[in-house]
Amino acid sequence: MQRRAFTAGLGLAASIGLGLLPSRDAQAQRRLREGTDFRALTQAAPVDAPAGKIEVVEFFWYSCPHCFAFESELEAWSRRRPADVVLRRVPVAFREDFVPQQRLFYALEALGRLDLHGKVFQTIHQDGQRLQREEDILAWGQSQGLDRARWQAALGSFGTTTRIRRALQLQDAYQIDGVPSLGVAGRFYTDAEMAGSMTAALQVVDALVAQVRQRR
Repeated sequence: MQRRAFTAGLGLAASIGLGLLPSRDAQAQRRLREGTDFRALTQAAPVDAPAGKIEVVEFFWYSCPHCFAFESELEAWSRRRPADVVLRRVPVAFREDFVPQQRLFYALEALGRLDLHGKVFQTIHQDGQRLQREEDILAWGQSQGLDRARWQAALGSFGTTTRIRRALQLQDAYQIDGVPSLGVAGRFYTDAEMAGSMTAALQVVDALVAQVRQRR
């Protein structure tokens, strides 16, 4: 999903020493530039990571083909991430019809079944099931072996509704208007449009994480 370009002007140095990364055309290396490879938030976003941990947030939408394409790469990155880095996934809602899929994610989380997260992407993008209506999501959960009563309760629970509200607040705090996109430590934002690709965006994240770690 495309997003509009953000305007820099954040009152920080135009270039910060985050180390060297491959350039977009792989012909040279250069320092990351604020407003080009990433942007700094003017106000810090809330983080859920425990003390001493650095939070990386992925903003996604299950029906987004770019998020589906990025999922395996993010999973591989997550398996090799440093011990002090915590990955947090946040489903977005740009319209009201996104909310059922937010409920799907947070209900899986509440039931301790985020092992089915990748299966949701597969169901939508490979099996052709849209999973945009709550009745379809309820049926899908049953097809995955979830108890109907517990699944239905989790989808409609107060806890799920609260998590959706917090997700929307975080989406606003990071000024998200496209996915997939990444936030770091409540302070920085990057995506494929800025970095050149989601592979490059993960490299930007690694460099930003190192900078946050050095400044703690």
